[in-house]
Amino acid sequence: MAKFQRHVFICINDRGPGHPRGCCASKGAAEVAAALKSRLHEHGLKRVVRANKAGCLDQCARGVTLVVYPEAVWYGGVTVDDVDEIIERHLLGGEPVERLRIPDEELTGIEPAEEHHA
Repeated sequence: MAKFQRHVFICINDRGPGHPRGCCASKGAAEVAAALKSRLHEHGLKRVVRANKAGCLDQCARGVTLVVYPEAVWYGGVTVDDVDEIIERHLLGGEPVERLRIPDEELTGIEPAEEHHA
């Protein structure tokens, strides 16, 4: 089998009710993951793009989060209604959906460049 061209990781983490950071599960992550998987199959991308459910991607406050590799494009606040646009514009067309994109400098867990030491 050929290698997948892309992997899409969708956070489905559940922190439980009332957690101050929220969680993707409570914001519709399972539905987004199911829609993405279904629509990839409909587009004939089943063996080209792999949709994977993921644990916490550490972007909890941003709503349903997903990341596309190898480009390392992060999306936040994704809904089922956004799935077709992500597939058509990014996965098929190669153009990230800027309105959903989380800029690298806003991702949690990344140190500012000046803090890296050789």
